[in-house]
Amino acid sequence: MVAIAFSELIQIFRNRLVLVTSLLMPAAVSAFFVSYHEDIAEQASLGYIAAVVLFVVAAIGLYTSAVTTLASRRQNLFLKRLRSTAAGDTGILTGLLLPVVAMALLQVTVMLAVLAGVAGGPANAPLLAVAVLATTAMMTALGLATAGLTNSPEHAQVTTLPVTLATLSAASWVGMTGTAELTQVKRLLPGGAATELVLNAWDGGATVAESLRLLVPTLGWVVLSVWLATRFFRWEPRR
Repeated sequence: MVAIAFSELIQIFRNRLVLVTSLLMPAAVSAFFVSYHEDIAEQASLGYIAAVVLFVVAAIGLYTSAVTTLASRRQNLFLKRLRSTAAGDTGILTGLLLPVVAMALLQVTVMLAVLAGVAGGPANAPLLAVAVLATTAMMTALGLATAGLTNSPEHAQVTTLPVTLATLSAASWVGMTGTAELTQVKRLLPGGAATELVLNAWDGGATVAESLRLLVPTLGWVVLSVWLATRFFRWEPRR
């Protein structure tokens, strides 16, 4: 698994498209929100900015890169060759996705640390860490599920759009309006409950017990995505 992850990390830095998608674009968008946090905070809270930063990195950097990576490795038969080695299926997928997951977590940590430095830290840092990890798990699982329906890296530009737009829209909707109205609808959307968890962690105003219950919808998306991946994921190119 470690050897696969190291090899994949090298490939990421050689692939300009993946490098831009996983690093440069999320970093640029996140930097914009952090830079203009005072203006944005006039309309929404700092928790909203933290949630947007998290989901920009998780949706554009992590999720899209994961789907593109798996589709590319399937198309060039790398997945098929890996299955002929001693590595198990779980170890192969973990090794391939570990670099993009690690880079996403690093980006989120850096950007949120900068936000905390210039605007004030979160009310509950451990709860924020839980929200980040839960969101990362959800977007990684969604990436596995989407990769099962993606024939090529070029096709990934289309197949990743619905989830990317849905999660970013849910994060903005919940971050801007809260969950006082349409509570269950917002929480059941992919990213809705996770956004509320980030808001609670950064802005305060809710107990830890109330906040941790928001993990249920997020982990539900993880379970559903893993089930879909087991049904539709292919190790060889679709014909």
